[in-house]
Amino acid sequence: MAAPRPKKVDPAYLERAALYYLERYASSSTNLRRVLMRKVQKRSFGSEDGAPPEAAAWIDAVVEKLTRLKLLDDAAYAEGRTRRLYAEGKSLGRIKQTLAAKGIRSEAAAAALDNLREESTEPVSDLPAAIAYARRRRLGPFRADPETRREMRQKDMAALARRGFASDVVRRIINAASIEDVESLSDD
Repeated sequence: MAAPRPKKVDPAYLERAALYYLERYASSSTNLRRVLMRKVQKRSFGSEDGAPPEAAAWIDAVVEKLTRLKLLDDAAYAEGRTRRLYAEGKSLGRIKQTLAAKGIRSEAAAAALDNLREESTEPVSDLPAAIAYARRRRLGPFRADPETRREMRQKDMAALARRGFASDVVRRIINAASIEDVESLSDD
C-alpha cells in the first residue's frame, strides 16, 4: 500500500486554516504565524518538493489580511490574556513571560498591564494574585486542618514560588494565621 500523497498547500488553504483556528482560539499574530507554518510543514512532510518556498509570504499575507479585517488584534489579545492570567493568580512577571512566549512585544504587554491597573478597583500587584492562587489551591491558611497545614508548609511555599511570586509575598500568605488575616493583607 502506497503512502498517502501530501496535500496541497496554497493561500486559500492557509486562510481557511487561520480562520478555523481563530474560531476556536484567541491568538497573537506571531502565534498564528507559528501555527500556520506548522500546518505547512505537516502537509509538506513526505513531499519530494518539501514546503513551498513562497509559504512564508502567503502566511504573512494571511496574517496581514486578518489584522486589517480586525480578526487578529495583538493589543486586544494581550489585554484579554492579561486579565485572564491575573484572575487565575499568575504573578505579573509570569504574565509578561507568557505574553512574550506568544509573541506579544514588551510595550504591548506593559500597556495591557497598565490597562488592567486602570480598570481594577483594587491595587494590581502580585499579592492579590497570590492570594487568589492560594485560595483556589487551598494553600497555607486556606487548608482546613492545622496539622496538614504545618506538614505542607514547605510544599505550599514552593507552589507559590513556582508561580513566580516573590519570597516576601509567599511568606506573608503562608505565615498568616487565618483566612481573615490573608484577606486583610490585600487591603494594605
